[in-house]
Amino acid sequence: MPLLKLNGVTVDFPFTPYDCQKDYMTKVLECLKQSHNGVLESPTGTGKTLCLLCATLAWREHFKDSISARKISEKLKGAEMFPNTPFSSWGTAATDGDKPVYYTDIPKIIYASRTHSQLAQVISELKNTTYRPKVCVLGSREQLCINQEVMRQESNHVKVHMCRDKVSTRSCGFYNNVEERSSDRELLNSILDVEDLVKFGNKQRVCPYFLTRSLKQHADIIFMPYNYLLDPKSRRAHNIELNKAVVIFDEAHNVERMCEESTSFDLTPYDVASAITAVDRLLEEKAKEVSRGDSVTEDINVESLSSGSKLEVTTIAKVKQILLDLEAAIDSIDVPSEKGITKPGIFIYELLEKAHLTYSTKTAVYEALEQIIGSLTGKPGAFLNSNGLQKLADIIQLVFCGEPSELDRQRKMESYSAYFKVHIHRDTSAAKKKQAADPWASASSKKQGNILSYWCFSPGFSMQELVNQGVRCIILTSGTLSPLTTFTSEMRINFPVLLENGHVISRDQIYVRVLDQGPDSVVLSSAFNRRFIPEVMA
Repeated sequence: MPLLKLNGVTVDFPFTPYDCQKDYMTKVLECLKQSHNGVLESPTGTGKTLCLLCATLAWREHFKDSISARKISEKLKGAEMFPNTPFSSWGTAATDGDKPVYYTDIPKIIYASRTHSQLAQVISELKNTTYRPKVCVLGSREQLCINQEVMRQESNHVKVHMCRDKVSTRSCGFYNNVEERSSDRELLNSILDVEDLVKFGNKQRVCPYFLTRSLKQHADIIFMPYNYLLDPKSRRAHNIELNKAVVIFDEAHNVERMCEESTSFDLTPYDVASAITAVDRLLEEKAKEVSRGDSVTEDINVESLSSGSKLEVTTIAKVKQILLDLEAAIDSIDVPSEKGITKPGIFIYELLEKAHLTYSTKTAVYEALEQIIGSLTGKPGAFLNSNGLQKLADIIQLVFCGEPSELDRQRKMESYSAYFKVHIHRDTSAAKKKQAADPWASASSKKQGNILSYWCFSPGFSMQELVNQGVRCIILTSGTLSPLTTFTSEMRINFPVLLENGHVISRDQIYVRVLDQGPDSVVLSSAFNRRFIPEVMA
């Protein structure tokens, strides 16, 4: 395989590269070496993914060699250990009798694409190279769990809580095998995608989901979908460490929309009502365990919410009061027309404060919600009701993300107005209209409430959050990103490295012609009324 010297780094490329591929890899290396963000456009069919993988992994090996050489040199206080051997060839060399040295200051590569199927294609490309990094692919329980009892649950968040319960009580045999199997040679020395991990898990009777968490600790390159990076909740749930990491977004033409959607939400009257119903159900069950003389609602003080492992009746009652106050606060807003009203982003904090939801109370309320959802897990029909509770828990994590100091809170809340808008509008959904016409529906379900929408209007918010995590650099790449000036300005972070690559195909290799009929003389038409005509489909 050809060895290329690009930007001071030796890249092992599987084929003789085209000029545009050399240009692309040179720009990737510039981003990595200089810690500069980059937007790199290269047309479909130019081997972009292969170039990206080879250049990135070559740089990481070069960086590792440099670090190793420097550490050894420092250890020997400047005395050269092998005077006739260049530093770049030392790798993780160790003196006789020493164990190999591994350094934690070598950046991890986080490679994100839109879907797991796209990531599977990237991993397939990686197998075609000479590079064999330690690899980890992150996925959800939905994709990786092999416990049939958990997978039978119809709601994703119920699966999550049932899994957590089984893990905490060590009643999942697959999880119990993780520690033993996580050092399996077949696992550590293989490049596996999600499908491969599930096959390995079934074969070895070990949980693929928790295996990936173990693999992540020592992985050189971690593959994941966009939303795991861009959604603050997912980032925390998967414990993704971004400090000094290289972040790559492949197929980045989808990133703008994903940035906005991952930090937006709509809270409907049904969400709140279903949450109240779920809490009421749990209160009824808990009340049976409490003597008739005990009061469960006498002190609705959110500051005193319990964060312990035991779920108290008073805690459930306080959460119910929060839900009632939130419902009242949203419905108290006068909406003059069906178009609704729009307020600045900071209004969300003013509104949630009316329901005792603030930075000071967020942790206690969130933990109480998690306890309640956990208690409802596995109860027949519970998944229908606990969705609203889960949505509120997610909202708390999104709106009150981070742990800013008292002085920084106001500044942070005010800055959100540049990225977010709060929109309150009437619930005119088809489901609500159906309930209103149903004579058997309850009076509360017929009541037309307001929908609270919190919408992000700038992908720059998510990008800035990544920068604030201390990443080394961010590389956005795709076949279609032009015009780059507009694209980069919306991201609201600096991109010193830009590339608009040409195609490997020259003009004399392209033949363009319009075909208006097929070989059997049938007119080619994509009109709606011709979609299922057999002659057209053939």
